Amino acid sequence: MLRGRSLSVTSLGGLPVWEAERLPVEDLLLFEVSWEVTNKVGGICTVIQTKAKTTADEWGENYFLIGPYFEHNMKTQVEQCEPANDAVRKAVDAMNKHGCQVHFGRWLIEGSPYVVLFDISSSAWNLDRWKGDFWEACGVGIPHHDREANDMLIFGSLTAWFLKEVTDHADGKHVIAQFHEWQAGTGLILSRARKLPIATVFTTHATLLGRYLCAANIDFYNQLDKFDIDKEAGERQIYHRYCMERASVHCAHVFTTVSEITAIEAEHMLKRKPDVVTPNGLNVKKFSAVHEFQNLHAMYKARIQDFVRGHFYGHLDFDLEKTLFLFIAGRYEFSNKGADIFLESLSRLNFLLRMHKSNVTVVVFFIMPAKTNNFNVETLKGQAVRKQLWDTVHCLKEKFGKKLYDGLLRGEIPDMNSILDRDDLTIMKRAIFSTQRQSLPPVTTHNMIDDSTDPILSTIRRIGLFNNRADRVKVILHPEFLSSTSPLLPMDYEEFVRGCHLGVFPSYYEPWGYTPAECTVMGIPSVTTNLSGFGCFVQEHVADPTAYGIYIVDRRFRSPDDSCNQLTQFLYGFCKQSRRQRIIQRNRTERLSDLLDWRYLGRYYQHARHLTLSRAFPDKFHLEPTSPPTTDGFKYPRPSSVPPSPSGSQASSPQSSDAEDEEDEDERYDEEEEAERDRLNIKSPFSLNHFPKGKKKLHGEYKN
Repeated sequence: MLRGRSLSVTSLGGLPVWEAERLPVEDLLLFEVSWEVTNKVGGICTVIQTKAKTTADEWGENYFLIGPYFEHNMKTQVEQCEPANDAVRKAVDAMNKHGCQVHFGRWLIEGSPYVVLFDISSSAWNLDRWKGDFWEACGVGIPHHDREANDMLIFGSLTAWFLKEVTDHADGKHVIAQFHEWQAGTGLILSRARKLPIATVFTTHATLLGRYLCAANIDFYNQLDKFDIDKEAGERQIYHRYCMERASVHCAHVFTTVSEITAIEAEHMLKRKPDVVTPNGLNVKKFSAVHEFQNLHAMYKARIQDFVRGHFYGHLDFDLEKTLFLFIAGRYEFSNKGADIFLESLSRLNFLLRMHKSNVTVVVFFIMPAKTNNFNVETLKGQAVRKQLWDTVHCLKEKFGKKLYDGLLRGEIPDMNSILDRDDLTIMKRAIFSTQRQSLPPVTTHNMIDDSTDPILSTIRRIGLFNNRADRVKVILHPEFLSSTSPLLPMDYEEFVRGCHLGVFPSYYEPWGYTPAECTVMGIPSVTTNLSGFGCFVQEHVADPTAYGIYIVDRRFRSPDDSCNQLTQFLYGFCKQSRRQRIIQRNRTERLSDLLDWRYLGRYYQHARHLTLSRAFPDKFHLEPTSPPTTDGFKYPRPSSVPPSPSGSQASSPQSSDAEDEEDEDERYDEEEEAERDRLNIKSPFSLNHFPKGKKKLHGEYKN
């Protein structure tokens, strides 16, 4: 077929740059296989969803997603249709004739990609036979009590069957299949064991054993090369799953992972160095008005302020205009997600703000789902009191406005005593009395089932952050995902993020980290770590991440106490910023969104597909890099204008106000010039890397 298709390295400005020649997609079929196609379990669904439009635009009718069938997902997310591709249609018909239930349609997301969904339950009667086939293929046995692993074997067997039917009717077209995570890996293993003529890619988003080890609070990164892998997997009763994952990695023509930190982990855990690192992106939407995201921040911040008014009724002795909203969100993994170090740093931040007699208040939200009974009565009461007070004020305003209007029409300036009568004063006094409370504002919005043993609540009790009047740091645990239908905080997650000032994600184990990436795309500064894939990616591509609103905590080469102090200083420095400085910083943060756009990051996947074709079909596709790819030379520069952190130009305590913005700063900050420079930088071709040349891979020195 098209012999000589290649990737070459040329020189541009003295830098080696990958020229990714367009694949002949009209002669190829691309399948992506994942348990999270139309079935959101974690972050992989976000990866596939956001990447779908870019991939569909490139591959058109030759791009397909393979996943499990669940009736409720099919009814709400998929529009059924007939396959237009002959090979796929014949494969679906052949499997349905043999008693399988294979569903085909378009996934109703951006890009509307085709999906092939297998009904696992309808094929469960084949499980014992397929277990035997899998044992013969790779010598891995799956225990009957592990239902998830059994489901994955059925899913993988159906996938391999489907791919065989496709290749039998492909009419000369070559097939690429990319498998995400160990759940889809059985299909890859069986496909290679049966010698199907397909090019395979296996992508791990996090190693299975790595998650278990970090959850056990083990000194993971410092001990990577010292673990007895088989022993650790066996003790956790996941040895068969680990073998499925490792076999998938070694069977694939190309092995990829989502970040360099995970690449190091995979090399030790799975015993194969990734061929390509494929960073996760987002489908970035730009507003036609440049500062529209700033307007959205102001609008949603006002809604969060309304919630705070109700939650802290009776104790609302702080200025909401000088209040900063911080948040952490994600799975409730207390240590892995960094909630432990975050709480400790909040205690130290509270001490600093009180010591400097700051007029800045910090309200921190923990959005992490946990087991609850229902909403806290006191929290619901707070919102009811706020609403009742608002209704009272609204009625008085209407009455006051009518009397004032009538008086002015008569040419008189009304007497205040005639506008507000005794009844009005009585109503206002009753409203004031209704806002009194004897107890402190609650630290949680729900009744927790395991209140006494909950890690976050236990730590709050230890450090004493009980929302006292004297505390400058207030804490609110919201143990439920946000929803616009909630009677308490009726906001979607995206709206809530836009209304906050800073997202804090000091994770210890985070193979990529979509939460800080989402903050960046929305123009909200965030805290991440050098143990997260996102943090490493930003460090590599941005010369001074802090100047662009990305604070990277060193949790790899510092002790836990030093990392906590560093996080505290980041938070304290953020509190010292004036409103204008925060606006400038948000502008810079939002400009980094281009760096995370799939239109740019999709080229990493393109490279992986080139590579797997050259390995699977060396006589048809050829890959000849003249030198290893590198990312050297691509970095956002440090802005030359006013620094986002006022530590070098303001007093040591965060007492600044809007009036303190000096004219010399106005002269130093030219936003249009700075934005144009950033736009030119994002066009600089950053290349597809394995690992940066000359960078030594080190393990952490401390457990964090």
